[in-house]
This record gives sequence, structure tokens and C-alpha cells, in this order.
Amino acid sequence: QVQLVESGGGLVQAGGSLRLSCAASGRTFSIAALGWFRQAPGNEREFLASIRWSGGSKTYADSVKGRFILSRDNAKDTVYLQMNSLKPEDTAVYYCATGLGGTPAARYNYWGQGTQVTVSS
Repeated sequence: QVQLVESGGGLVQAGGSLRLSCAASGRTFSIAALGWFRQAPGNEREFLASIRWSGGSKTYADSVKGRFILSRDNAKDTVYLQMNSLKPEDTAVYYCATGLGGTPAARYNYWGQGTQVTVSS
């Protein structure tokens, strides 16, 4: 199994930045990809970005391309999501997950507990 712990959420004003962290532990050698998703009340879980565990190839959703940036600390098995130019519509619970990769949430089988991001106008 893989355990994931997110951190870094909070309250920020529109236009501000936050950096989320996702620390992986357990059978990390089995990870194919790590993705970030978010879910706002009443909405489906939305794909944001993913990184291939081997090679580091990154994919971004159009809604966050140019504003959100993925990075990884290999020594710590930690992936970061730098979120810039935040908007009120970015308010949601943010999750990281590991699995096969791609955009559908169903392709990810291990999920963190989520971290709340609130952007005030």
C-alpha cells in the first residue's frame, strides 16, 4: 500500500499563492503516477495535474496551466503543487492520489485525506 499525506492548505486572498505538499510513504516503488485533484461542494472531483513517478513527465489541466506548477523532491518522496494567482473559484478540498495516471479519478487507487484551500475575494 501507499500512504499519502497532504499539507499546506489554508485561507488566502485572491491573487495570492499557496504551496501544497503530498508526502508518499509505504510501497512508493510501486507508484506509476501521482495526481492532484480538487473537489468543491456539489461538484465532481476535478483533475488538476499529474507527474509520472519514473521520469517526471507532467500533465496539467487547462484550468490551471500557467498558474499551478508541480515539483518533486525525490529524496523525500514528496510532490509539491505551487498554486499562484489564486481565484475564489479555486476554493475546494485538494487531494493527492497515486495510481496509473491520466485524468480520470478512477485511475487512482490511493488517496490522501485532503486539505482545504479557501480563496477570499
